[in-house]
Amino acid sequence: MTRPLSMDLRERVVAAVAAGESCRAVATRFGVAVSSVVKWSQRYRATGSVAPGKMGGHRKHILEPHRAFIVEAINQTPHLTLHGLKAQLAARGVTVSHDTVWRFLRREGFRFKKNSIRS
Repeated sequence: MTRPLSMDLRERVVAAVAAGESCRAVATRFGVAVSSVVKWSQRYRATGSVAPGKMGGHRKHILEPHRAFIVEAINQTPHLTLHGLKAQLAARGVTVSHDTVWRFLRREGFRFKKNSIRS
């Protein structure tokens, strides 16, 4: 992900628009996209600042509050499938995708390699 353009450039662009220049002319003059000029001007009018918004971040894992239930379900039924676990979660009111369940189990260290011992 690229970083935001400098505050100095943003302030000069917004000042030029406030002075009466068109967004297209300002974009051409400063070498930025017209959409950036429009967004920076809108942000300045709304907040009084041209500072960029927060970028990135960390999402909480949706299944983390249900960890104990999932671990217990797998310990009780070791041959439980991902779709079966997804159905059990749905019965508890937790609607998630197959991939979400898979990523949670991988993150928790559960592996489901087929071998002769398990079959």
